[in-house]
Amino acid sequence: MTPIRPRGKAVSRVPVRRGWSRSSPRPYPASPRRGFKDPSLRRSLALFRAFLHEQDDPESCYSLLARDAADQVEAYGGPVAGRVVVDVGGGSGYFTEEFRRRGAQASLFEPDLGELGEKPPEGAVVADGYLLPLQDGVADVTFSSNVLEHVADPQTFLSELARVTRPGGLIYVSFTNWLSPWGGHEWAPWHYLGAERARARYQRRAGRPAKHTLGENLFAVHIGATLRQVRARDDVEVVSARSRYWPFLAETVVKVPGLREFATWNLLLILRRCPP
Repeated sequence: MTPIRPRGKAVSRVPVRRGWSRSSPRPYPASPRRGFKDPSLRRSLALFRAFLHEQDDPESCYSLLARDAADQVEAYGGPVAGRVVVDVGGGSGYFTEEFRRRGAQASLFEPDLGELGEKPPEGAVVADGYLLPLQDGVADVTFSSNVLEHVADPQTFLSELARVTRPGGLIYVSFTNWLSPWGGHEWAPWHYLGAERARARYQRRAGRPAKHTLGENLFAVHIGATLRQVRARDDVEVVSARSRYWPFLAETVVKVPGLREFATWNLLLILRRCPP
C-alpha cells in the first residue's frame, strides 16, 4: 500500500505498512468486552476534572482523553496492536501517540497546520478530511474525535472516513452536538442565547476574539438528524450510538428524542464498514 501524495504540506513521511493481507480480515465484535468500566461515575468525574484544566494543563487533559478514547476503541474492536489506525483531525497528536503506544501503526491527518503544534507525531500530514491521501480500505480503524461539528458537510466527511476503512473495519466518530451545554465550545453555555451574543460576551470577558465562529469553523450539528442520516447510509452499520462521557445509561439517553439533544453532551458513534 502506497499512500496518495497529500494535497498540503507533509510534516514528515507517513508510515506505510507493507506486505499485509486483507484476504481474511478479523471481524469486530458487536459489543464491548466484559469488564469495561464505561460508563461509570468515577470515569466521568475524572474526565470532567481534566476538562476544567484544559487551558492550563492541556497535556494532562488530552493524554487522559486519549487513553479513554483508545480504551473505547479496544472495547469494541479488541487490541489495536498490529492494526492500522487513521486519526483524522487529531490536532497535536495525543490520540495518534496513544494508539502507537499500544502497538498500532497510527497516522495523523490534520487539516490545520497550526493545530499540529511544535512537535507533531512523526509522519503527521496536513490533509483535508474531505480528501484523505489514502487508498480505499487501508485502515483497520478510522478515528475522528470531536471533528464532525467543525466540518460544513458532515456526510461527505463520513463518506471519506468510510472509504479509507476496510470492509469490517471500525469507524470511531464523536462530536459535541449544538444543543449540548458545551455546544458553543469556548462561549458555551451562552450559545443558548444566540451565537453572536455569546461570542461578543466571550470577547468582552476574555479580551480576545473567540476561536470559533458559527458557520465558519463551528456548525450546529444535531443528534436526531445525524442518527437518521447515518442509519440511512449503505456503506456503514451502526454498532453503537451513545453518550461519550455520560456516567450511566449512555445508550438509553440517546434514544429519547428531545432530551438527547441536551443530555447527551457528546455523541459517540461506533460504525462498522460494510462490504462495497
